[in-house]
Amino acid sequence: MAPDLDYEKLVELHYKSLYRFAFSLSRSESDASDLTQQSFYILAKSGGQLRDKTKVKSWLFTTLHREYLAHRRRIVRFPETDFSEARSELPVVETNFAAADAPAVLGALAKVDPTFQSAVALFYLEDYSYPQIAEILEVPLGTVKSRIARGIEQLKRLLLEAPARRAS
Repeated sequence: MAPDLDYEKLVELHYKSLYRFAFSLSRSESDASDLTQQSFYILAKSGGQLRDKTKVKSWLFTTLHREYLAHRRRIVRFPETDFSEARSELPVVETNFAAADAPAVLGALAKVDPTFQSAVALFYLEDYSYPQIAEILEVPLGTVKSRIARGIEQLKRLLLEAPARRAS
């Protein structure tokens, strides 16, 4: 903070005109207030670097304009969207069936095709690796991966159908 700058006096002198400028740029009262406040904050933080104290007003306006441009760049890069409007654009996220009711998962696993059931059970319930499962089941590694993938698809389908059956 520069000791020779009277910040209260600077705010009193320049706040209104700086705010009007910010509002003309942003067209938003809250954004204009934020930009104005940020400009004075930057002055307080680095005002000691200001060589010519008579140019503080132009320095504030320049700083505010730079902050506004930076704010606009952030908005363009990371636009705010209402969740209900963007719902259709969101990626489909797999349901975490590990968080599902354990008895329901085990019951559904019992209904999975026996060809896939053992691979899924060894992988998810016993924490065996793919190579270990291939050795236990005496099948190639690719077969293990395929059986687990197909078994999980069946398990998901069974778990998703279960609430529908309970509701009817």
